[in-house]
Amino acid sequence: MPNKNKSPSYKEIEFIVSENQSGLRLDRLLAEHPNIYSRTKAAQLCSSGLVFLDNKPQKPSFKPEPGSQVRVQLPLQAPPLELEAYDFPLEILFEDSQVLVVNKPAGLVVHPSLGHKNKTLVNALLHHINDLSTGFQKNRPGIVHRLDKDTSGILVIAKNDYSHSFLAKQFKEKTIHRVYHAVVFSCPKKSSGTCRSYLRRHPNDRKQFASAPHQENETNPVGKLAITHYKTLSTTRNGFSLVECRLETGRTHQIRIHLSEMGHPIVGDRIYKGGNQAKNLRSVKLRKMIYHMDRIALHARELAFIHPSTGKLLSYSTPWPTPMIELLTEMGFENV
Repeated sequence: MPNKNKSPSYKEIEFIVSENQSGLRLDRLLAEHPNIYSRTKAAQLCSSGLVFLDNKPQKPSFKPEPGSQVRVQLPLQAPPLELEAYDFPLEILFEDSQVLVVNKPAGLVVHPSLGHKNKTLVNALLHHINDLSTGFQKNRPGIVHRLDKDTSGILVIAKNDYSHSFLAKQFKEKTIHRVYHAVVFSCPKKSSGTCRSYLRRHPNDRKQFASAPHQENETNPVGKLAITHYKTLSTTRNGFSLVECRLETGRTHQIRIHLSEMGHPIVGDRIYKGGNQAKNLRSVKLRKMIYHMDRIALHARELAFIHPSTGKLLSYSTPWPTPMIELLTEMGFENV
């Protein structure tokens, strides 16, 4: 019989498997409990040795009999001690006990990672609040989705595991409304369309991603499916286009890759061919403005989701940051 963990960092949950739960996998059964919420978290609990069936650890796939006793050692929510709070001004669009909606500036990394241990959005959130969801991503409390460092725009943050699971389900089921605006070089031949490909690591550069070659058989595809719907909103005489992108999936660098592979890289994107094309511009002022960009011309403009507690649709929109509006105006765009 295993010793019960008496550490205050755990909360114990005990219940008896009912007749109605007969035949269910353990991870699915646990996902029905109001303190666990998701099969992913349930499976992680089992794999971490924190789930006991009749006092014996069990795998996520095990199907317990009715009358069996289930005991779970659930890690308590607490901000990871190794993360430092960062006194950084946040533009908060909405906040309550469940979620937080922020307008992330370009240049701010979303969560700690190799090379970015502190001074991220997560560190700034910890300075602002102390009730973020933690789950098993100890360096990403509250983070449900991400934006690239050099991209600005709207993010929703989860304040507890229930909200995290509720929002994550919406992203998984593709019911989240997400609209991005991008400024690209030249004008797409079709004013609107859909980019669909399987993204994987670039074969020659591990820092980049790229679409895998066309695959006739998609049963076991190489890479992850990425779908971007785009629409050209306006163009300028200087050879730029303002493009609206709606995400059906949310892969790393998805919009940047799809637009670049169309032949229309995002202005300022030095990774995906958007860094050198400004050299052909006639305007010296515009060339200098683009060369000195400390971001890329991509902005997460709109976000809408169902609130975890109220069930109401929350919708937010933010304009381009002031420095980008100045650049877009110089390019010839109006009413941006």
